[in-house]
Amino acid sequence: MKFLNIIVFFSLLLVFSCKNDAVNLSELTKISSEIKKEMAPDSRVELFDITFKNNYKMIVLSGKTTSKMALQMLIDSLKKRNISIENKVRVLPDTAVGNQQFAIAKNSVINIRSDAKHSAELGTQALLGMSLKVLDKEGDFYQIQTPDKYISWVDKGGIVRMTKTEFDAWNTSKKVIFTDIFGFIYKEKSVENGIVSDISLGGIIQYINQDDNFYTVKMPDNSVGFLKKNESISYENWLQTVTPSEENIEVFAKKMEGFPYLWGGTSAKGMDCSGFTKMVYLMNGFVIPRDASQQINAGKTVDENGTFSDLQKGDLLFFGKKATENSKQKVTHVGIWLGNDKQEFIHASGNVHISSMDSTQPHFDELNKNRYLGSKRYLGEKDAQIVDLKTTIGLKE
Repeated sequence: MKFLNIIVFFSLLLVFSCKNDAVNLSELTKISSEIKKEMAPDSRVELFDITFKNNYKMIVLSGKTTSKMALQMLIDSLKKRNISIENKVRVLPDTAVGNQQFAIAKNSVINIRSDAKHSAELGTQALLGMSLKVLDKEGDFYQIQTPDKYISWVDKGGIVRMTKTEFDAWNTSKKVIFTDIFGFIYKEKSVENGIVSDISLGGIIQYINQDDNFYTVKMPDNSVGFLKKNESISYENWLQTVTPSEENIEVFAKKMEGFPYLWGGTSAKGMDCSGFTKMVYLMNGFVIPRDASQQINAGKTVDENGTFSDLQKGDLLFFGKKATENSKQKVTHVGIWLGNDKQEFIHASGNVHISSMDSTQPHFDELNKNRYLGSKRYLGEKDAQIVDLKTTIGLKE
């Protein structure tokens, strides 16, 4: 009987301990979630994935983050509660990538995926010569961050990894930007003797020298080739001469008319709706957020009455599901306002094409008019999410 009582006692103690552990871990998870909500609300641009495990009298923190500040806030919060911790959280980038914590896109367009496998969803793309941060490694894939801060995975074959010194040397070197739609970097100063690489709109390579017809250029992997001068321009000259304006937004938007739709695409080889708006603004000298649901949070709110009356050419129009008592607003599409007497806008849906908000027009878009959410103005607006390339070179730490 006494032995039975002892068993019952320890069983109850175990249940009680497990219950306390569950409550404590639940409380810690709640604290972590609140910090994540404040410091890293969008996992597309900032990672904060922390787990907790009760190890006797010690709470073990595991996971990974890109925010040292958020992690320190969590640690400080736990210490104030007199909780003993063992910190095993990885702050990226770390030893998994060593001292090569930067990279340059080495192909005309690289596909960057949502997970570290070729079958994963296409999240975004990067153009030849684009500066990247390297955060982590898994098999043959590297987790990278693009200039718009988007975090996703790329196959090792798409990038050239660099140390900080090498990366700075690339960013400060003289370069050439490709301004045509598609082209090639040739092995010789001739179009007849083979190519080093293809190249598409917005691609950037290092400048070596030039003659009347060709730039001699160096790829990120140090291979040398020749690029037609009538399809490109010195990057420095381009930055000095590019004039973001309503007219130039329209010029580049219409230059991409007919481009195919590609979910996750941000290049001339295929683009989704927000990839299209990104490319238009990129060729006007701006890096803007990646997704439509991020782009709506930048710039100045316009057309609050939803009548299209105070819109200007170049404004971004957003579409999706309006907020209800039980659900938040959901942004699913974006386009660029062209205005004129036909109330036209241009967007990537099926392909890049022009539609109208005027029901009397043959290209009236009833679907998008009915799901119109509002508009944002980027031109002339100061916003940390709208990066002017004239004020920055490469990718800052």
